[in-house]
Amino acid sequence: MSKFWSPIVSRLTPYTPGEQPKLSKLVKLNTNENPYGPSPLALAAMRTELGDSLRLYPNPDAEPLKLALAEQNAAHGVTPAHVFVGNGSDEVLAHAFQALLQHEQAILFPDISYSFYPTYCGLYQIAYRTVPLAEDFTLRVDDYLNSAAGGIIFPNPNAPTGCLLPLAEVERLVAGQPDCVVIVDEAYVDFGGDSAIPLVARYPNLLVVQTLSKSRSLAGLRVGFAIGHPDLITALERVKNSFNSYPLDRMAIVGATAAIKDQAHFDQTRQAVMASRKHLIAGLAALGFEVLPSAANFVFARHPRHDGAKLAARLRGDGIIVRHFSSARIAQFLRITVGTDEACQVLLDALQVHLQDMPADF
Repeated sequence: MSKFWSPIVSRLTPYTPGEQPKLSKLVKLNTNENPYGPSPLALAAMRTELGDSLRLYPNPDAEPLKLALAEQNAAHGVTPAHVFVGNGSDEVLAHAFQALLQHEQAILFPDISYSFYPTYCGLYQIAYRTVPLAEDFTLRVDDYLNSAAGGIIFPNPNAPTGCLLPLAEVERLVAGQPDCVVIVDEAYVDFGGDSAIPLVARYPNLLVVQTLSKSRSLAGLRVGFAIGHPDLITALERVKNSFNSYPLDRMAIVGATAAIKDQAHFDQTRQAVMASRKHLIAGLAALGFEVLPSAANFVFARHPRHDGAKLAARLRGDGIIVRHFSSARIAQFLRITVGTDEACQVLLDALQVHLQDMPADF
């Protein structure tokens, strides 16, 4: 602490991102990065942009990217006025918390969810209440209805569980809370879920947030977007333009635009991830793990006889990094990113050895 800090700083609990370890021969399965590279069209577009034009500021509204996203979703009535873009979906979410969720009443989100949500609440001094997931870690829509709220936010598929709320249930929640904004955080939806974007035309209180970090393999570029009623987008733009008029650089705009247009690469890589996920789940189950149903590019698993933290430590000794959470209810789970088939097999082989060597903890 320092006497020069603003009063709020000492009260903040910052978000802790997934570890980016500097280890040789690393099998990195802890931060849900895509194991396959970005679209070749995106790489080519960024190489073309690399030149004297970098002396100029980028388009402050990232209009080419907004247009590409609107065209991709035109069948659902989406226009550029329905689209907001930012420096990763984390920035988009941050602006949404300040622009749309900062009211007198507490906002609602699941007790097991993206751990950045309470951080945003602390930063913007937003009251919140967590709503427990069911025993099987699914979200119960009825728990969010018939209760006044300053807003509702949840990931779908959820993180870190990977569980998916069906689109009909998403609509029931949005329709059942017409007087507050409902934000559906769809960072992983392309790996097995149905997006709520088709609902935007019918529900002015719905904001759908997505990222190009996962299914578009552009985590290093930092591009996210939101789609919602123009009134919601205007609120986000007002906050953005009071914070940073140029959140996306020239490389990000052209790279992201090309990635959105390369449907073939998108389909090929996400199908590969989903196929590897199926094999990984089968392999973990064969080793005795309980694996939650996943519609994401990761799985959430625990072993009935072995401590999750100990397993994560053993794997780290092999140069295999997975994510372990110490939070209540999920302390025995490992969140494992779906890598290539080869990386997943390295993980399974290591687990088989450790499960044979380690004494049971339970």
